[in-house]
Amino acid sequence: MKKFGGHVLFLDRSDINTDDIIPAKYLTEISKEALKPHLFEDLNLKGFDHASKQLRLSAAGVIVTRANFGCGSSREHAAWVLEVNGITAVIAPSFARIFRQNMFNCGMLAIEVDDTVIERLFEHERQETVISFDLQADCFTVTSENKEEETFSFKLSEFDRTLVEAEGWVGFAASRY
Repeated sequence: MKKFGGHVLFLDRSDINTDDIIPAKYLTEISKEALKPHLFEDLNLKGFDHASKQLRLSAAGVIVTRANFGCGSSREHAAWVLEVNGITAVIAPSFARIFRQNMFNCGMLAIEVDDTVIERLFEHERQETVISFDLQADCFTVTSENKEEETFSFKLSEFDRTLVEAEGWVGFAASRY
């Protein structure tokens, strides 16, 4: 099973769509690796210029963001480009339905928590922050330099958990058919 967690990339905006995640002009690429340098290439977010973007992305394993992450088109490339960049989990109050399922189909986590949890997580934004997951206990722990460690619970459906444990739809199908 994949290792979940790592340094956190905070994206303080709702409605980050699949074009923000991976611009449509790269959808003709035939490998996930070819998508890698284009993650968030066109994302317009205050304080997220090209130089800081590359530095933040190289260390990130988890994204914490606002509502409706992954809205827009239904391309699975948006989940792929996160995966190939080492991002294994996104935490948000809500996701676009198809994007959320594409994350689990790739064996990644799309964790939905309420807005009060998101606000607590964003209190860690200006610090070096790491999130670790305990999938057996359905919780994640946030650790940062100047704040006490905090643990939050989440829920996964049985099928989503099965996909994560199988490292995605391909692993799930291979184990059953």
